[in-house]
Amino acid sequence: MTKHAKLLWVDLEMTGLDPVQDRILEVAVIATDWDFNEIARYEAVKKVGPNLMKERMVGEFWDTYSTVRDALMAQNENGKNGRTVENELLEFIDEHFDSEKPVLLAGNSIHQDRKFIENEWGRLNARLHYRMLDVSAWKVLFEGKYKKKFAKPEAHRAMEDIQGSIEELKYYLGKVKA
Repeated sequence: MTKHAKLLWVDLEMTGLDPVQDRILEVAVIATDWDFNEIARYEAVKKVGPNLMKERMVGEFWDTYSTVRDALMAQNENGKNGRTVENELLEFIDEHFDSEKPVLLAGNSIHQDRKFIENEWGRLNARLHYRMLDVSAWKVLFEGKYKKKFAKPEAHRAMEDIQGSIEELKYYLGKVKA
């Protein structure tokens, strides 16, 4: 079977932004080809200790997005343990990506998600290429140089955010003359 996936689009929702103190709560991935056609998708809730969530999900961001916080906390009870989620992600990669090549990670500010992957999912991290396709670099260039801004909704939910990242990169590439 030919495996056509070229990019592994990833978005994580975490208790905060510190990859040592905080934990992954939700993961969404979309495998695409180079034309950003969706090949497959996966999403999961990763169970996190409720005390850690209460301790870490505080402050201005979580006050602003309290409905997101509450939804993430509510779904946590039905989450899977981290090892199970990592195993499922590795199975997803095995099914859709060439096993001879490292998988190219894509997303918005993907370097931050990668820190969490490195910390929590070492076996997954080992399958990933050292290079990443970061949509936020395109954002910086187009907003700074060309004053073009993509109006991406701020859902702060993994699947909606990763779909938005793919649309955002399509928008920027639509402005490029080949």
